[in-house]
Amino acid sequence: MSDLPRKTVVRAARLATLPIGFGARAAVGLGKRVGGRPAEIVTAELQAQTAEQLFKVLGGLKGGAMKFGQSLSMFEAALPEELAAPYRSMLTKLQDTAPAMPTESMHTVLREELGDDWRSDFLEFEDEPRAAASIGQVHRARWHDGREVAVKVQYPGAAEALMSDLNQLSRVARVSTGWMPGLDVAPILAELKGRMAEETDYSLEAAMQEQFADAFADDPDYLLPEVVLATPRVIVSDWLEGVPLSRVIESGTQEERDLAAARYFEFLVSGPERSGLLHADPHPGNFRLLPDGRFGVLDFGAVNRLPDGLPPAMGELITAALAGDEQTLLDGLREEGFVKRSIDVDAQDVLDYLGIFLKPLRSNEFRFDRDWLRGIFNFLNDPRNKTFTVGLRLNLPPQYLMIHRAWLGGIAVLCQIGGNVPAREIFDRWVPGADLPPLDD
Repeated sequence: MSDLPRKTVVRAARLATLPIGFGARAAVGLGKRVGGRPAEIVTAELQAQTAEQLFKVLGGLKGGAMKFGQSLSMFEAALPEELAAPYRSMLTKLQDTAPAMPTESMHTVLREELGDDWRSDFLEFEDEPRAAASIGQVHRARWHDGREVAVKVQYPGAAEALMSDLNQLSRVARVSTGWMPGLDVAPILAELKGRMAEETDYSLEAAMQEQFADAFADDPDYLLPEVVLATPRVIVSDWLEGVPLSRVIESGTQEERDLAAARYFEFLVSGPERSGLLHADPHPGNFRLLPDGRFGVLDFGAVNRLPDGLPPAMGELITAALAGDEQTLLDGLREEGFVKRSIDVDAQDVLDYLGIFLKPLRSNEFRFDRDWLRGIFNFLNDPRNKTFTVGLRLNLPPQYLMIHRAWLGGIAVLCQIGGNVPAREIFDRWVPGADLPPLDD
């Protein structure tokens, strides 16, 4: 395999094959149906071929293209099964692995970052990567002091590739329904473009990782790897051995699902209060279920700094909604900027619209699953609902952008896991401003 393609024209040409390829397969499929083949068989073949091309193009280009694919992979749980099933396997592969860069390219980065004698830092080093993701790949090694370490190496040209991909994907977003029907990808792309520069600076990522690791250092339920060494394009940190969350999603027992889902939800909710940081890249490839039951967390490139924790208004607004206090809810939403002063909206309609999201907090334990998420997806997109236009009148304040991304993606992943979670107790304990009303008997 060649190096990660850097020229904009080359990357744009490969991304353009997605809609072109879909159109060509659709034309062939039409011909097969005219020739007498059953429509459902032809459609299934087209979807499988499109999913395979999606993995090859987004995974092979890496950069922003693969980052976009990872974002798509989290939201397949919201789509109807007949649409999501053909894509699930290929998109799940983007959560953990992708085609690796050539060994010599990886060695070149290590020489440039660690020096010509970089191998002397390690007792052992595996040239074959254990994971290959959007802007870097991970190798297992043994540090000179004997500890097992993960060596994360950034692809050459990753920074340039990120912005090139996201600009090009924005241009072809209008044909995205050919990849995964029913999903609006434009907001995902817009948000990703705002954070890419930080994610290519591994020195910054290492600092965020250390802050997280310190905050969870004594927690018996979590293990966050400590940083051993970091440069702008290489991070060496403790190795975590465990079952990837994507594997739990694919084939985990119900006990594993329940444990993983509870740990995942609590980390997402408690992280800002404990560390002053929000882990804002919730896709399953960044998490592990360790043999001793602890939950391992990886990849700290996408982080939102929240030195005072989550905004207390979040807890206060959700408390008001659960209490059925529609006017306090609407007043608070206006105060925080979710509803602009110039927008006229009925308070009860707002409560009804947001209430569908709060079901996990209306009981002591809730099972997140695809059926519940699909119900929300269908509700929000059904123009027959009285509250359909409410969503069009809501605004997303800039200070909530990363929180929105993390929580929305996190809920989607929870529904892929399919575990039972004491969400109410966790939320009430960790979210500032939350004072949830008693449950009805």
